[in-house]
Amino acid sequence: MAEGALEWVAAECAAAPGESLAVAALVRGRRLVVCRAGGRLYALEDRCPHASEPLSGGALRGYTLECPYHGGRLDVRDGRPLAPPIRRAARTFTVREVGERVEIGLAPDEGALAPEDGGRAPRT
Repeated sequence: MAEGALEWVAAECAAAPGESLAVAALVRGRRLVVCRAGGRLYALEDRCPHASEPLSGGALRGYTLECPYHGGRLDVRDGRPLAPPIRRAARTFTVREVGERVEIGLAPDEGALAPEDGGRAPRT
């Protein structure tokens, strides 16, 4: 989808996403994980496609994010699975940095993302 068709929403990040670091973020009640790899930001749903556990505590090596619970690995660029037990891709989001603010691009039909966990603040 073209960036012009997106609504940009500020993400509430638990910490500044540094290089090779995955941090929890909250966007309209939805938990995301924001990563910086290769100098670029990437955002994925903060839920392992295998077991629905948070990915934000996982290790980031290059473009590979490892689930902290079962060791499955995902490519943060497109969410595709790289190692079992993950077999399905994680949902990804367009992300940009405006000054020190991280923004997530939402399609018009995603404007009211439903909270997954009651809108609790992200864990650090």
